[in-house]
Amino acid sequence: MGVVSIVILAVIVVVLVYLIMLYNDLVQVKNNVSKAWANIDVLLKQRHDELPKLVETCKQYMKFEQETLQKVTDARSRVFAARESQDIRALGPAEAGLRASVGNLFAVAEQYPELKTNQTFLQLQSRISGLENAIADRREFYNESVNINNVRIEQFPGTVIAGRFNFRPAQLLEFASAEKTDVDVKDLFK
Repeated sequence: MGVVSIVILAVIVVVLVYLIMLYNDLVQVKNNVSKAWANIDVLLKQRHDELPKLVETCKQYMKFEQETLQKVTDARSRVFAARESQDIRALGPAEAGLRASVGNLFAVAEQYPELKTNQTFLQLQSRISGLENAIADRREFYNESVNINNVRIEQFPGTVIAGRFNFRPAQLLEFASAEKTDVDVKDLFK
């Protein structure tokens, strides 16, 4: 075997090793997106399970606020449907609607002193607020994972491997424009 053959063989081995590493990197990035979505999904399910308890607790005190409670229930159903179908485009607006209706529920609860001192209500309010914060954190992580995935499969030479092995861009979890604007606190207490 001559020197030229050894050099050609070494180049082929280096290129193959590089392509394998590139493929493995794309697999890892794709799986990070799936893992990030699974983390959001767990939190959404936990919140989905807690909201009926909150609504039921509020029903005991808020006899005349059925419209507020119904909005929470309807919004919860929209989030559940989007989550179950993994429809990222629908989940963002559904989440915004749910957060708005839960926020409105908490604002209306201020008018019911007995409810505000109910231990179950306070625990559920704290739990749901904690879940909201965790969901926001996980959405940020998910979107970062999606961004890394989408950049890697669009950059050369990753795009060649991505196209060859059917790697697809992932969908960002977009925020509704209402979520990006400042909250009018006075409006919550009307």
